[in-house]
Amino acid sequence: MDLLTIIQILDSSIRLATPLIFAALAGLFSERAGIFDIGLEGKMLVSAFLAAAVASTSGSVWVGLLAGVFASLLFSGIHGVASITFRGNQLISGVAINFLAAGMTVLVAQSWFAQGGRTPSLSGASRFDPIILPFANELTRIPLIGPIYSELISGHTILVYIAILAVPSAWWLLFKTTFGLRLRAVGENPEALDTAGVSVIKTRYVAILICGILCGLSGAYLSTGLSAGFVKDMSAGRGYIALAALIFAKWRPWYILTACILFGLLEAISNRYQNIEILEITLPVQFMQTLPYLLTVIILAGFIGKAVPPKAGGQPYTKER
Repeated sequence: MDLLTIIQILDSSIRLATPLIFAALAGLFSERAGIFDIGLEGKMLVSAFLAAAVASTSGSVWVGLLAGVFASLLFSGIHGVASITFRGNQLISGVAINFLAAGMTVLVAQSWFAQGGRTPSLSGASRFDPIILPFANELTRIPLIGPIYSELISGHTILVYIAILAVPSAWWLLFKTTFGLRLRAVGENPEALDTAGVSVIKTRYVAILICGILCGLSGAYLSTGLSAGFVKDMSAGRGYIALAALIFAKWRPWYILTACILFGLLEAISNRYQNIEILEITLPVQFMQTLPYLLTVIILAGFIGKAVPPKAGGQPYTKER
């Protein structure tokens, strides 16, 4: 395997990891505040649909992005009302969101575009274009440094760079600010925070809001950056993989980046090498397609050790009178 092939695989890994990074960070803020969110998958899906649909209709990918984030915020608000205000079961609420999104996106897409539950193909200003960084073309011929800069670092859409920057931003917000301290306290000991005069309900709703924005970016990237339109169930379990990455990372931002890029790498390898021969036996394409998910389960089961979630996670809070 030559250097260029390795760089191309790593380039695909970053692009494939981007929606996972956004979704895993969304789950991080939600679960650090004590709200388990199985509905990441559904919010990604509804955001992907509305972003592509509005971008196709308006001709502007930025309008589509805002629409996708709005859709995710709406579903995030539903989960917040059910889990925080009405103190319902958080897992059931998340599963309901996933089912609702899976059925609703196809139904509305068919009614809107009549193309079998998909949107028209996006092109031009209706999708995100790669950004060529300064001197990327000029440095191409320089050994090692040139290909890394021009192929691996340059040439991604703006949402890829935002996803990478979101990791240190999340770390700073959670561990270096008063808001982050309060948010983490809500997930560990909400009674103590309430006694200190900080609203547990308000803090959890802010976490849900951040979660909705990040899921919106994740879904919008799927349909307007990674792909060129929406198709049925295009999130393809990425919301659940993001939850797995969150557990693998033990609810820490920098580890989330590592876990998501690892899964992106496995998916990039499976996409590139779909027919591999081992001992004169050709492995089926279906095996290579399931390999990232299979290895994710193995890694989670055998290598992460004990992962302890926030102590108040999943528990509704009732203010003492």
